[in-house]
Amino acid sequence: MSEHIQTSIKNRIGFLTLDRPKALNSLSLQMVRALTATLLAWRSNPEVHAVVIRSSSERAFCAGGDIRFFHDVGIKTPQGGSALLEDFFTEEYALNHLIHHYPKPYVALMDGIVMGGGMGIAQAGPDNRMRLVTERTKMAMPEVNIGLFPDVGGSFFLSRVPGQIGAYLGVTGEIIGAADALYAGLADVYVPAAHLPALLEALMSDRGADIRATTRAFARQFEIIDPATSMLATQRSLIDRHFAYDDVASIAASLRSDADAFAQNTLALMHKRSPLMMCVTLAQLRRGAAMSIADCLRMERTMVRRCFEHGEVLEGVRAVVIDKDNAPRWNPARLDEVSQDMVDRFFDAAWPQHAHPLRNLG
Repeated sequence: MSEHIQTSIKNRIGFLTLDRPKALNSLSLQMVRALTATLLAWRSNPEVHAVVIRSSSERAFCAGGDIRFFHDVGIKTPQGGSALLEDFFTEEYALNHLIHHYPKPYVALMDGIVMGGGMGIAQAGPDNRMRLVTERTKMAMPEVNIGLFPDVGGSFFLSRVPGQIGAYLGVTGEIIGAADALYAGLADVYVPAAHLPALLEALMSDRGADIRATTRAFARQFEIIDPATSMLATQRSLIDRHFAYDDVASIAASLRSDADAFAQNTLALMHKRSPLMMCVTLAQLRRGAAMSIADCLRMERTMVRRCFEHGEVLEGVRAVVIDKDNAPRWNPARLDEVSQDMVDRFFDAAWPQHAHPLRNLG
């Protein structure tokens, strides 16, 4: 178990509290294992009828995986071939699958930063989830900024948001707030952060009620955010037009031809990202749209192996977290230097089908 995961059961609700505030609740292997063990135990526990996952910190729900760990371990092993890295991604993706198919209601209080791996433990399956945002929510799948791709099931949930919003969020890594999350279908309800204690009190005192119904009813008094006025809503037609292409070079060319400020700002944002991983991400999302969550996670497990073999993620983390110079030396350095063969390599099988580390996901 992990010292950074608190667990309790009250009013037949299992509470999972992420408690690693100095690291913005970045997930370690020990935290992944603690979450998995607890959820497996509660799955068959008749005293637990639902699960709430939250943070002990106001700053972040979960900022993602522990990318400093990725760098420290990956840099010491040729092509990132570390058993610890292998274990982390295999077990994290298995946890994402467990949450997606969890048989009991699963409520995620996405207050503060929720990015990368934080999205993976919040975006549960449509049959069991309730995802709450606040005015402090800062949501993103920002992996292209560190030479990675939107994993933890991003292939599945980003490819199923309206229009081309998923492609926009994945390729740019842009951060969105509560209204955008509601509009994109990446959140279900809004509650001001100051009222979260009252919500928790309601959940712990409302015996016999459906936890999702209680949460939704509580949130109705705060319907003061109109998703139709969000950035994503107001820019929807532009996003759908420019990100409809199946290659990033065409997206960039389309944006370049548009004098609109949003288009130009988006293009400027893309210039800061890994050219290779933007291309890999778009290919990933196009593939993921027709795949199950299990197949998406298996694909991502192969992709992450290829990513560490290439080394782009190690350079990205170096620039953002280690040296903090924010000047990554991407390889290739330019979008027009990315070939289709480079992109396809990320999807080449890394194991025989019978030996894939996630072969048993159903």
